[in-house]
Amino acid sequence: MSKALLLIDVQNAVLEGMGAKERAPAIQEAYDAVTRRLAAVLAKARSEAVPVIIVQHDEAEGDPIAKGSKGWEIRAEVAPLPGELLINKQACDAFFETPLEAELRRRGITHLVIGGCVTPFCIDTSVRRAVSLGFDVTLITDGHMSGDIGALGFEQIIAHHNMVLWGFGAGSHGVGLSKAAEVSF
Repeated sequence: MSKALLLIDVQNAVLEGMGAKERAPAIQEAYDAVTRRLAAVLAKARSEAVPVIIVQHDEAEGDPIAKGSKGWEIRAEVAPLPGELLINKQACDAFFETPLEAELRRRGITHLVIGGCVTPFCIDTSVRRAVSLGFDVTLITDGHMSGDIGALGFEQIIAHHNMVLWGFGAGSHGVGLSKAAEVSF
């Protein structure tokens, strides 16, 4: 089993506008904490020569993460180094119309450790798709983030997805959970 770290959409403004204005400071504080945890997992992966793949969402002009804007940039704490794979996407699914699956297969990757943003869209979709394509997944339970959506706070969204994704499977492949500090490669 060959593992890789897959960080999805950890971009400067990816959560902008998700939640009521009065919740913005709490959302940003939580996002900063998630990013610090992901940076620690990233440092561990790099120290162990584990492949690192960074996914970046491209949106159209006028969006907070419009391609080429400051908000679109990967957060500095987890920015890819030269030689690390950067995949750009335009849908929630990191595999949809991207070279991600081909790159994973070419590199012999069979297991993905996943963290990033936005939990109910890009994380959920990419985790499920990875499993359906025949990869095993470890979801970093304290390493994915969302803003508030409707009546649900980000805390509820994250807890819900940790619960429903745990054990999700397709054939012999499935999702396991790990806290960032306990991730093993």
